[in-house]
Amino acid sequence: MPQFPWLEHYDPEVPHSLEYPSTDLYSLMAQGAAGVPHKTALNFLGKQLTFGRLFSLAEDLAGGLAARGIKQGDRVALLMPNCPQFVISYLALMRLGATAMLLNPLNVERELVFKFKDSGARAVIALDLLSQRVSNIRKEIDLDLVVYTGLQDFLPFPKNLLYPIKRTLDKNLPKPVIGRDAATWTFKGLLALKAKAPQVKIDPESMAALIYSGGTTGISKGIVLSHRALIANLMQACSWVKMNQDDSLLAVLPLFHGFGMSVCMNAPLAHGGTITLLPRFEAGEVLKTIHKTRPTIFAGVPTMFIAFKEHPEIDKCDLKSLRGIFVGAAPLPLAVQQEFEKRTGAQLIEGYGLTEAVTAISCNPLAGHKKPGTIGIPFPDVQWRIMDLENGTKQMPQGEAGEIVLRGPDLMTGYLNQPELTSWTIRDGWLYTGDIGVMDDEGYITIVDRKKDLVIVSGFNVFPSEIDEVLHQHPAVAEAVAVGLPHPTKGEFIKAFVVLKKGQSATPEEIRAFCKQNLSAYMVPKEVEIRGELPKSMIGKVLRRNLREEEEAKWAAQRE
Repeated sequence: MPQFPWLEHYDPEVPHSLEYPSTDLYSLMAQGAAGVPHKTALNFLGKQLTFGRLFSLAEDLAGGLAARGIKQGDRVALLMPNCPQFVISYLALMRLGATAMLLNPLNVERELVFKFKDSGARAVIALDLLSQRVSNIRKEIDLDLVVYTGLQDFLPFPKNLLYPIKRTLDKNLPKPVIGRDAATWTFKGLLALKAKAPQVKIDPESMAALIYSGGTTGISKGIVLSHRALIANLMQACSWVKMNQDDSLLAVLPLFHGFGMSVCMNAPLAHGGTITLLPRFEAGEVLKTIHKTRPTIFAGVPTMFIAFKEHPEIDKCDLKSLRGIFVGAAPLPLAVQQEFEKRTGAQLIEGYGLTEAVTAISCNPLAGHKKPGTIGIPFPDVQWRIMDLENGTKQMPQGEAGEIVLRGPDLMTGYLNQPELTSWTIRDGWLYTGDIGVMDDEGYITIVDRKKDLVIVSGFNVFPSEIDEVLHQHPAVAEAVAVGLPHPTKGEFIKAFVVLKKGQSATPEEIRAFCKQNLSAYMVPKEVEIRGELPKSMIGKVLRRNLREEEEAKWAAQRE
């Protein structure tokens, strides 16, 4: 087998290697924006900002932040959903050489307090609806600057007038509780200062973004990403689909996540493309927005496509404007992919990534040799191999499962404040991903499972994703996930959690019978629980660990 067999399967327009400029992220983006000042950069629920206006606002905010004491090297938290203020704030921090700490707006106070303390963040820019949470955090942490913004600040007329009224009447929404102290400012107030941002020289190796892992595999870890890594990743993703200023991208993936940040924000902004922002995922709204705004590129996760194919309005929406659809964050069941493509005519290119490498680092080719069910082949300048699961020192032969390890220009600098874990995760320049895969003779990898999700039943290795695949083939199943749980004599056993399609019915016994027909006996779930929904992260990844912890908590309560 050749050393890098995947290179033979690159689309003709995709180079095997790229030249990465030795600069910072803001300078790269501002240079691109200067060439298209009158082109729409952001479209948010009908409100449009040109590249010229967007970068002017970023400069003003950078000046306002600097006037309030934020300087190069400071860490500033962004606590907002997708909205123009997120993009402006992110760019302003890049302009100052500060670090954008990207936080999930759904994080509870305990999680946020940990992240503020761990990062040493001095300031936060937050959505006003989260003000009560921020106020509670300030009881434990001293913050030098708190900046609030409301969605109405960048909504078009008359939505900007109607939204506050709707928000006041909506009993399900928290009411803004904004204190009046010297450290508290409004977003518009900082912009109005019209202060001049200082000129700074930014080392491309310095920290640009800090993203905390979701905690789906353990305690949340701060992942340090440099300007160089962010630039490399956006350039790789753009080269894969030949993204340019004629492209537009629908961004519903959260921008605080590596996937959303790099593919949905950094990549199009650096290449003069238009971003249509949606603050949250709702299948019908996304389908209508694609139909109306005609984006050329979309990025999503498997749960989105499950929701799309089940939506009653899908056949009324024209999705033909899309020329490339990135799918990542979790394995896409083949049955879901085939049904979605059959009903829409759209092509899905499944890929793979992790925040420790910014986000996507591999994908099936856009036009060429696709292998459904695989995560494709590495992006330019990324190499990967399969290593043994015990020590990670032996390269596994073709067709045998092992841990995926990779290297490239977009690896994290490390885990914040955790040198030992960093040195264990990155060894001799290779990132040990914790994911189990099998490589074929052409360099394509099929994900088997996460190393930590491996289940041992009666001495047999069981990969839950294989069971997930079979469960999704049941005609009544919309969503499903298998989980390994402790067993008194067999080591572990499998329990499946299933969500049924609307209007469909099936009993746990019927689903187990289906599994018996399609799985080895030791892989058949011992229990099946039918639920209305499955727990998911903000990006839409099913939280397998949460289900395991729920079950363990039940047993603990029963023993008491």
